[in-house]
Amino acid sequence: MDWDDLKLFLAVARAESLSGAGKALRLDPATIGRRIARLEHDLGARLFAKSPQGYALTEEGARILAHAERAELAVTGAAEELRGRDQGLTGQIRIGAPDGCANYLLPQVLARICDANPGLEVQIVALPRVFNLSKREADMAIAVSRPVTGRMTVQKLVDYHLSLAASANYLARSPAIGSLADLSQHRIVGYIPDMIFDKELDYLSQLGVDHAALASNSVSVQLNWLRHGAGVGVVHDFARPAAPELRRILPEVRLERAFWLIRHADDGRVLRLNRFADILGQELRKEVGRLEAAA
Repeated sequence: MDWDDLKLFLAVARAESLSGAGKALRLDPATIGRRIARLEHDLGARLFAKSPQGYALTEEGARILAHAERAELAVTGAAEELRGRDQGLTGQIRIGAPDGCANYLLPQVLARICDANPGLEVQIVALPRVFNLSKREADMAIAVSRPVTGRMTVQKLVDYHLSLAASANYLARSPAIGSLADLSQHRIVGYIPDMIFDKELDYLSQLGVDHAALASNSVSVQLNWLRHGAGVGVVHDFARPAAPELRRILPEVRLERAFWLIRHADDGRVLRLNRFADILGQELRKEVGRLEAAA
């Protein structure tokens, strides 16, 4: 079994379909199907069970998966050693992130990192959920809480803060807010309750507010509602410089959260990803500090 065969096997295992593997490898799905069939014949084992839902690993395929992932790391590591540390970061890295971080922090941070490393390509997948790193939906993911299960490595990136805010226009035409109790007289903007995927995002409950009249699973939608005078809501302090219409309310009320970087445990041996993770953490800490100071 050579590396080309293992690479095809890994692509199908992660995508759970020939078409998905074809897109990832830029190969014709029919070609991948023939080569998987040939690999199964050579090994004398069925690696995938085909169904209307796609390609699922059989017991034999699951046993091979860990070996294939170790081979992938060995090939990647060898290439990185040959390139050396002085040539800068290269290749493609995909990051999954919640949309607040993806919209208001990562664009400028990653632009600076790519300026310093011209051979680097970065993809941001901005979705409000946890990514499946085992299926390689992303090389790494940023989360708002530390996971407690799974074969992952976790490092804290940065603490950040959130505050109550509303537009100057809304505040000028609405009852004064002198305490949290006064929020009952105002229209609240927040998350859709049954789409809060992490308890750390349940800001309103922490403030004693039990209902948001205007709700979205998107931080950007919530921020735009507030910018246009729709109501009062919780805003990332690092996002407020991008919304000069907003005014902070009740300065004594400030929530603290953290961003965590999550990676597949085996990737700890990948020099390129380790270097990128270190640089990302340094740049995010600087950017959060700069934006919160300007808020």
